[in-house]
Amino acid sequence: MSKMKVADHVIERLREWDVEYLFCYPGDGINGLVAAIGRAEGPAVVQPRHEEMGALTAVGYAKFSGKVGVCMATTGPGAIHLLNGLYDAKLDHVPVVAIVGQTARTAIGGSYQQEVDLESLFKDVASDYLAVVSHPAQLPNVLDRAMRTAMARRAPTAVIIHADVQEEEYRPPEHAFKNIPSSPPGYVAPLTRAPDRELDRAAEVINAGERVAILIGQGARRAVPEVIRLAEMTGGGVAKALLGKDVLPDTLPYVTGAIGLLGTRPTYEMMRDCDTLIIVGSNFPYVQFLPEFGQARAVQIDNDGHMIGMRYPSEVNLVGDAAMTLRELLPRLRQREHGPWRRGIEESVARWWRTMEMQAKVEAHPVNPMLVFHELSPRLPENAIVCSDSGTSANWYARLLRFHGEMRGSLSGTLATMGAGVPYAIGAKFAHPDRPAIALMGDGAMQMNGLAELITIRRYWQDWADPRLIVAVLHNNDLNQVTWELRAMGGSPRVPETQDLPEVSYAAFARSLDLDGIEVDKPEQIAPAWDRALSAGRPAVLDIRCDPDVPPIPPHADFEQMKDTAQALLRGDADAWGVIREGARTKAQEFLPHR
Repeated sequence: MSKMKVADHVIERLREWDVEYLFCYPGDGINGLVAAIGRAEGPAVVQPRHEEMGALTAVGYAKFSGKVGVCMATTGPGAIHLLNGLYDAKLDHVPVVAIVGQTARTAIGGSYQQEVDLESLFKDVASDYLAVVSHPAQLPNVLDRAMRTAMARRAPTAVIIHADVQEEEYRPPEHAFKNIPSSPPGYVAPLTRAPDRELDRAAEVINAGERVAILIGQGARRAVPEVIRLAEMTGGGVAKALLGKDVLPDTLPYVTGAIGLLGTRPTYEMMRDCDTLIIVGSNFPYVQFLPEFGQARAVQIDNDGHMIGMRYPSEVNLVGDAAMTLRELLPRLRQREHGPWRRGIEESVARWWRTMEMQAKVEAHPVNPMLVFHELSPRLPENAIVCSDSGTSANWYARLLRFHGEMRGSLSGTLATMGAGVPYAIGAKFAHPDRPAIALMGDGAMQMNGLAELITIRRYWQDWADPRLIVAVLHNNDLNQVTWELRAMGGSPRVPETQDLPEVSYAAFARSLDLDGIEVDKPEQIAPAWDRALSAGRPAVLDIRCDPDVPPIPPHADFEQMKDTAQALLRGDADAWGVIREGARTKAQEFLPHR
């Protein structure tokens, strides 16, 4: 009987950690691990078209499954390609473990082919835990620590294994000096709450307020009943940071929607006028969209003590699990009558949704992109998983989609990388193969890497219980978000040399892969296209010709932004009249009579 190799032990240990999938692109730096995968009975391998896509798919899988996403790549270029996806995990606090090959020990220091200083490469992105395996007895401790740290810190970690070590006979650590054992696989997060004295202080602040605003993020996901009770007791409204969009349903009348540049007017007005701010599980960084300093007394709840108290000068900082802390805090709060403050919030929310409908129905050439999202919203299955890419698609995702039921949704929140939408949706399908997934893309992100990942979808879709994975592409041949940022933030006209995109038929490419490809170039085609895609028995691509001049206007466009946009148009922006026409029509909907 042959003895177990290090690579076999690594794969076996991952199986003991209940790792279901390895998002892996092979290379000779991990030949030993790849061979071990072939000898093992799981985990299953998901092969992306590029290592960056593998890392982003692992992030999407981790976000939607609640488990650790594990990606694997060879040394040198493969390892380098992982970085963007790992930084996405780092900035959005997602547990991901990267297992990376390294040049054989005998060649290190010899400027060997693909020799890269991987410790320096990964030391920032995997700062919570990074280790190099140069001896078999370091295992299983190194791998176990990487898994546990990823879970405990909600962060990416990395394990680097020399190619020759993978092929060595596995020898476990001994009961001896300079040997480090490990415990059986498993990690259960602790449930913590703030001390009673701090809870009393927080209650005093909240009870003294009359106009309460609540801001929630992804850290409130396991505290939904408690957040709803908090809103009912305080008579406050609830705004959502972008990564917390799926925490509370948008059908609740006091949920004001997103905050920030991608946010809503009800949220902007609530933050502008409140006297008390409660932040639960959010690290929203843009202070200009929070109350003026000194305007509101604030309480923050977060389970990460090293991140709390840094976004707003909060009077009381409660470090602990959101649900447990709120359960202890709620009995200390007084029940407040729902007076003019709550009624005003609910009226503002109702008006906002009517405004969004009116803006979505503004005539555009050929299609208003807002209408794409407006028509999707009522058609979303209650168990849908929605992934937005960065760019103007994120604006419409944040403002127009009304989540309800058990819907989940996410995007690259803090890194805001282009190209995450499709790999996120693929990761969602491996996390929940029985649920439909939708990726909402700009054509820039689709050309960057979404087209290639359609090949990955083609390879795996028949393994999913629910075959629906819909990719909707806003086809305007413009890097539209950057175009608007040039106008609004730099006062620069559109630069065709950098902004123009080559013409591609996304639907035809989908059909070449035996997926459903649907072209849309008229407003009346949008609703039937969504119906067709949602009832199809295979993945589908919606190729929607959109008007690039429909502006993603913030809820409060300040004077500098308006001045810069006007200057950009006066300086010779080729699309000036289209921008003026669509901008005026869209903004006017806020002031027209609402039915």
